[in-house]
Amino acid sequence: MAEESDLEKTEAATPQRLEKAREEGQVARSRELNTFAILAVGAGGLWLMGGELAYMIIQIIQQNMWFDPSLLLSTDHMLLQAGKAAYQVLWGMAGLFGLLAVVAVLSSVALGGMVLSGKALAPKFERLNPLKGIKRMFSAHTLVELFKTLAKAAVIGTIGAWAILASMDEWLSLTRAPLHEALVGGIHRVALTCVSIVAALLLVVLIDVPWQLWSHYKKLRMSRQDVKQEHKESEGDPLLKGKIRQMQRAVAKRRMMAAVPSADVVVTNPQHYAVALSYQSQKWQAPRVVAKGSGLVAARIRELATENRVPLVRVPPLARALHHHVELEQEVPAALYEAVAQVLVWAYQLRAGAPSASTSAVHPEDIQVPPQWDPEESNRQ
Repeated sequence: MAEESDLEKTEAATPQRLEKAREEGQVARSRELNTFAILAVGAGGLWLMGGELAYMIIQIIQQNMWFDPSLLLSTDHMLLQAGKAAYQVLWGMAGLFGLLAVVAVLSSVALGGMVLSGKALAPKFERLNPLKGIKRMFSAHTLVELFKTLAKAAVIGTIGAWAILASMDEWLSLTRAPLHEALVGGIHRVALTCVSIVAALLLVVLIDVPWQLWSHYKKLRMSRQDVKQEHKESEGDPLLKGKIRQMQRAVAKRRMMAAVPSADVVVTNPQHYAVALSYQSQKWQAPRVVAKGSGLVAARIRELATENRVPLVRVPPLARALHHHVELEQEVPAALYEAVAQVLVWAYQLRAGAPSASTSAVHPEDIQVPPQWDPEESNRQ
């Protein structure tokens, strides 16, 4: 199958697609932002530390320009002095170097965040394909990067030349100043030139960051078929899910039917609904619905109740209320306590063989069910 063109990929990347790309190390990055941050901090450091740097340089010059003629031919002494000077330079610049290192890390992850992915380091041999390499050389992304590099070089060169030429008199005046003043002034002039270049780079950054974000999300765009396939994989195959639900219903139905023989009573409509109730006072605070159904399921519940000598009572309002408002394994709501209690008392008397159970059997007109709990009464209102 041919690869889908960019024209077919019109849908924005889904969260799952973005997360997968992140795991593979594909995040938005801006080298211009990184360069800008490092140069800005470096220029600021030079400006603030100009006096200290000048003093350090003077000390190094004084220490290394003086020598004992007797040690002139001693290579060990030369190496020792060179190492000492290098140590002084590194120690004096350690604070600025450390700050630059921190800024370099933070600015590199500012756009796309921190990513720790081994997949980004895995070798990809398709990159060695010369045809794909030539294609990348003449791609729109490469042309944009080339234009951006040329524009950046032109801007930086122009601003740098302007900053140097504009302060030429100050540069020349430093040649007549004392050493310490000349060094401090020179460092400040270099920092000021860097600040001018950094200010010019700010414009490049304001253009590059939105471009990198747009380019990154454009690469991750998806076709409608990709979105459907991802949804199908994440949510599952509808046919398979339907089969699973069907199996779950079958298991629940078998478990429900297994609870009918141990029920205390079955309330019927008498033909449309059947609801089996059970009450264990040591475990439950109220009676529970252990089985319910309509149509053929109700007929099977009544059949099992008859086979296992579970009392059947015909109370249509209560049967409708229980079937519509109470789920399996749920306790009967307080509004139906009185009606259910009357049915259970009758069932207990019947099972105990009490004479009053047959003479004072529960009749539909004896059960009071709140009208709002009876679906038929609610529909009439």
